[in-house]
Amino acid sequence: MKKLVIGVDIGGINTAFGLVDENGDLYAESVISTKKYPYVEDYPAYVEDLCQAMHALADSLSFDYELAGIGIGAPNANYHAGTVEMPANLWKFRRDETDLDENRRIFRLAEDISSRFGGVRTLVTNDANAATIGEMVYGNAKGMRDFVMVTLGTGLGSGFVANGEMIYGHDGFAGELGHIIVERHNGRECGCGRYGCLETYVSATGIKRTAFELMAKMSAPSRLRDIAFNDFDASMISAAAEQGDPVALECFRFTGEMLGRALADVATITSPEAIFLFGGLSKAGKFIFEPTQWYMEENMLFVYKNKIKLLPSGIQGKNAAILGASALIWQAEK
Repeated sequence: MKKLVIGVDIGGINTAFGLVDENGDLYAESVISTKKYPYVEDYPAYVEDLCQAMHALADSLSFDYELAGIGIGAPNANYHAGTVEMPANLWKFRRDETDLDENRRIFRLAEDISSRFGGVRTLVTNDANAATIGEMVYGNAKGMRDFVMVTLGTGLGSGFVANGEMIYGHDGFAGELGHIIVERHNGRECGCGRYGCLETYVSATGIKRTAFELMAKMSAPSRLRDIAFNDFDASMISAAAEQGDPVALECFRFTGEMLGRALADVATITSPEAIFLFGGLSKAGKFIFEPTQWYMEENMLFVYKNKIKLLPSGIQGKNAAILGASALIWQAEK
């Protein structure tokens, strides 16, 4: 009997899920709203509705199969504990609440979902780690035992694989490349509460900030000057770069410099075979890859120079998050 896994991607707006086989083929998919359940007390209803929707999707298939497990990618997920812990944009306190005990915001997600599926194996990790495992199971990292995944979305996530194993650390939260400090003096404020974190420079929001800073400094004409801040997104910088826009090109050069320097430091820690770029900003292609590669090699310790490949993800696409989450189960079965 064919084995399938449910992959679940929990985002701040929606939760997407689908049934996936070990080759990465997606048989059915669906989505529910996450933002409909904004507060701590809404969490039980969210789990109930999600599980009902997953059962309905599973029942819609026209053939018999074995459910091998449920893999979940979620913000602030702890793989070791099966929990989602104090997520920034999920299940928050109400503004008028007086009991702000953060322990109330540790959600036993794996256990809560598994119990509604007869105890089937359920694993949870953060979305960047899920993408990393997806790359290892379905993508361009097949056969690699040492690599790094960098996800370039609204923020910057990352996953580290060493000797064929995901690095989670003793508490389940290892691998936060986006929160290494790359600018110690007058660094940009980060959502984590610190200043100068890499993701404030290298992310969709980071490159947008860079564009507006450059437009204030540079006198060069740019089509970006006609776009209001609230209407602006990173894809517009890519489109302008394609047209040779000088501000857009400088945006990518600077972003590549910040990322390349950070990746040169990463190399000295794990000595990976390859570093993969994944997510919206990586779709800019040569505009992000070329400066990143140049600055990475320029800042690389000599023993690592010209040894580490910088590659695009092999699971890029609209179903990548579901595939990454499902890969948690296939990888655990090996």
